Amino acid sequence: MDITPTELNAHLQNGTDAQVVDVREADEVAAGMIAGARHIPLGDLPARMGELDKARPVIAVCRSGRRSAAAADQLAAAGFTAYTMTGGMLDWSAKGLPAG
Repeated sequence: MDITPTELNAHLQNGTDAQVVDVREADEVAAGMIAGARHIPLGDLPARMGELDKARPVIAVCRSGRRSAAAADQLAAAGFTAYTMTGGMLDWSAKGLPAG
């Protein structure tokens, strides 16, 4: 399932219970990530899914949307309600949304 950067920002502003997971590599998140997001690189996701709450939706974020789609597929296969943010942080930044 997909969610746009604008939709995600609105959810975050309204106090969503969703978990935002940034699946980019460490050098990529050093440039900034969505406030409150948890950094779990895509390659580490299978081993670290236990850090996430299956009762809450997970929104996966990456640079352009490709890795987050793969992450959302992995999460959905493991029983999570999972979304991917379309366009990734490239679209998030292009829309002028906040990254800390």
